[in-house]
Amino acid sequence: MAGKVIIVSAPSGAGKTTIVKHLMAISDFNLAFSVSAATRPMREGEVNGRDYHFITVDRFKTMIDDNAFIEWEEVYKNCYYGTLKSEVERIWNNGQNVLFDVDVMGGVNLKEKYGTDALALFIMPPSIEILQERLERRGTESEEKIKKRINKASLEIKFSRKFDVTVTNDKLPVALEETEKLVAGFLNKT
Repeated sequence: MAGKVIIVSAPSGAGKTTIVKHLMAISDFNLAFSVSAATRPMREGEVNGRDYHFITVDRFKTMIDDNAFIEWEEVYKNCYYGTLKSEVERIWNNGQNVLFDVDVMGGVNLKEKYGTDALALFIMPPSIEILQERLERRGTESEEKIKKRINKASLEIKFSRKFDVTVTNDKLPVALEETEKLVAGFLNKT
C-alpha cells in the first residue's frame, strides 16, 4: 500500500464535507480526495469528476458486474454510491494518502477492508433536532427527503461504534481542531 486511508462518515447534514474540506487544505497531510461514483442527480454548483462521478443507474450496475468498486451501496431505491478502485489506485500512484467522504455504510465497509491502515472518523451531530435544522437550512431538499434523511440518520448513528473515533460536531471550530489532531496523529504513526 502506497499510502494511508482516512475515512470520514456521518449522517447527512452532520458536517462531514466541511471537515473534509478543512483536512484537504492541510498540505502536510498529503491527502487526495477519492471521488465517489453516484447515480443521484447533480446538485447546483457540483461538478462531475470533482464532487462525484455522476453516472446512470445502468452504467453503475455494469460497473458492479465488472468489479470496478471497492465498495458500493444502494442508499435509496435506484440511488447508488460507490468507491472506485481506479480512484484509490490513482491517489496511491501519486504517493498520496486517500481521504474518503462517504456515507456511514460505505465508511464501515472501507474500515473493514483497510483495517489498521485506515483511520475511520464518525462525525456525530449534536442531536437529531439540530441535524434536521441544518438540513432545512441547506434548502436543497424537499420536506419528504429531509424526513427520509432524519430517519436514516437515527439508524446510522447506531453504527458509530464501528468507527475508530466519534467526533461530535457541536461547535465547528472545535470539531475541526479535533479531527485535525486525530488525522495528524494517525499519519505520523509508523
